[in-house]
Order: sequence, then structure tokens, then C-alpha cells
Amino acid sequence: MSSTVVSKSGNLARYLSLPTNGKIIAEYVWIDGANGLRSKARTLDAKVTDVSELPEWNFDGSSTEQAPGHDSDVYLRPAAFFPDPFRRGDHIIVMCETWNSDGTPNKRNHRFAANKLFEAHADAEIWFGIEQEYTLFDEFGNVYGWPKGGFPGPQGPYYCGVGTGKVYARDVIEAHYFACLYAGINISGINAEVMPSQWEFQVGPSLGISMGDQLWMARFFLERIAEDFGIKVSFHPKPLQGDWNGAGCHTNVSTAEMREPGGMKAIEAAIEKLSTRHAEHIALYGEDNDMRLTGKHETASIAKFSYGVANRGCSVRIPRSVAAAGYGYFEDRRPASNIDPYLVTGIMVETVCGKIEGVDMYAEGHRE
Repeated sequence: MSSTVVSKSGNLARYLSLPTNGKIIAEYVWIDGANGLRSKARTLDAKVTDVSELPEWNFDGSSTEQAPGHDSDVYLRPAAFFPDPFRRGDHIIVMCETWNSDGTPNKRNHRFAANKLFEAHADAEIWFGIEQEYTLFDEFGNVYGWPKGGFPGPQGPYYCGVGTGKVYARDVIEAHYFACLYAGINISGINAEVMPSQWEFQVGPSLGISMGDQLWMARFFLERIAEDFGIKVSFHPKPLQGDWNGAGCHTNVSTAEMREPGGMKAIEAAIEKLSTRHAEHIALYGEDNDMRLTGKHETASIAKFSYGVANRGCSVRIPRSVAAAGYGYFEDRRPASNIDPYLVTGIMVETVCGKIEGVDMYAEGHRE
């Protein structure tokens, strides 16, 4: 059965080339009450050069699980903006924080608290690199490219694979790669993953709060591009039961101290701190992560913290090159593919660099 929802991009291109008479389109993007993305566009009178020039806006939070119907206005405060790879020109896409009418952060606005931590620990110069795994489905709910009503061959030839029957939907992945580069996203690579129709892109190294901004925007680009191909993107950590790999968001972490010669001591000290807060981190590391962290398929058990050099079956991995050099970074392999990166990077800096008054990322992740 052929798709009925693929965009008519060829027809659209004729209209995107029309002049807009000096007007700029700004697409406002925000995180909804189900940890998904929403957006809407508005017209501005001039090119934007700084985020402070962007006006506050609002939306109906009762339609996004973010507010009750009797008090439904939720406010959008621009936090970062990027060149628009779809409309191009001077048009932009804006990452926004959500705020309630009483002046408090909305329940899905975890950026505000995380940014307080990054500002307090700016001297640590903490870098992140996040590896976003995801799975592609067709519009009818079948894993994209898989035999209808059946399964492909077992895992083995698909990871970083090349060739028909080994990789699927490469056109979507290439389009996403170029869109991210155009928009200034610090995308550092892509690859096909272990399960067929599962892919990964990496963002980073990115400093502090910009990690969350860029990962959310890269996700938005991916879903928006997938529209054009009639493909659905799943960020579920275990989209298919059985002997198939799950999907994670491995989070690589490095402070200035870790990057200096002798930084292994700082890496080991950070890992020791992580071991004492395993349950709190797991609570913020994504929904249904227990389905993925089973101790199988290159994961550690969710019940126990572990670490090791070059061991992808541990909670935290120290790359062999880092162990040999004696400085660098570590990889937290626990986060699921559906994380809110503001929560993950926030609790990471809180644990590694220290708590600050008025912010508790564990409580933040459970705020209603």
C-alpha cells in the first residue's frame, strides 16, 4: 500500500521562492506535556539578529496537556533560534521555554532550572555530546522497510551497514544531516544502528545549556523532514520486543579539568559521585527505560551501577583512548532515547559539579 501523506515538496518549492516583502517567518517550537514537540509560525517585520528581539507569545495549553481549560494560556519565551532549513532565507526556527500565567515555569519547562545550574558552574566548562538513537516506522505502524508481517534477518549486518537490505531510508537521514548543518546545529556524525531501520545522530561537543537546545531542535528537524517521506520517527527506548537492540541517548561528559593532562582523576571522581545517585539519575533518564536496560543488547542492568574501560555493558564507559591518554571524557550509557536533555544534562552538572540553592533536578523532573 502506498503512502497517502507524503508532502508534495516539488509543488511547494515554487512558492518558497516567492519574495516575502521584507517579512520574516519565525517558527516557535516548544516541548508539550507528553515530552513531544509542537510548533506554530508568526510573521515578523524584520530580520532577527539576537534572541532578545523575539517577542513573547502564547498557545492553548489545554490542547497540549500543559494547562487546564479554564486557564489555558501558556506563554512562549524565546530561548534560542536557528536558521530555518525549510523556508531558508532570513526565516528562523525558535526554541522556546514555556511559562504559566502566574509567572512560574510550566511543568515541562526544565530548561530554566538546568540553566541556573550551568550559570552557577560556568567555570567548569562542562561539555556534552549526545548520541541520539531512533527508529523509523511507516504510516501504518510497521518498522520501515521490514517485510510486511515478517522480520528481516537477525542483527549483524545492519550496524554502519551499506547496501539494499541492510539500510533503510538513507534519504531521510541525509536530508536531516544537511538540514542540521545548514541551521548551525553542532551535529558531529550519523550512522545506521544495530537494528535495521534504527539510526543515530550525534550532537556535540556542546557547552552547557546549548546541548539541550540543539538536541531538541535536531529532533524537530528530523520529525519535520520525515513528514516529507511519509515516515514516522519513534524515540521509544524499546520499540520492538525480542532479540532486537533498544534505543538510547548515550551522554558523553567532559569538564575542563577532565580535558587536561591527568584528568583521569577528575573522571574517576565524577563516576564515583554518579554511583551514589544511580536511582535519582535513572528516574530522569527516560520513560520505559526498564524495557531497555536489561543487561542484554549492549546495556547494563537498570538495578545496578557499574563502570569500566571500553565496556558497553556498563552503566558508564571510559573509552579506551581516554584511559590510554589519561584524560578526556566519559560516556553515560544509561539515558534512553526519549530523554529530556535538559533534565539529563542538568542532573549531570548537579551531581558532578555540586548542587546549588533553590534547584533540585530530581524534584524538577517530577514537578507537576
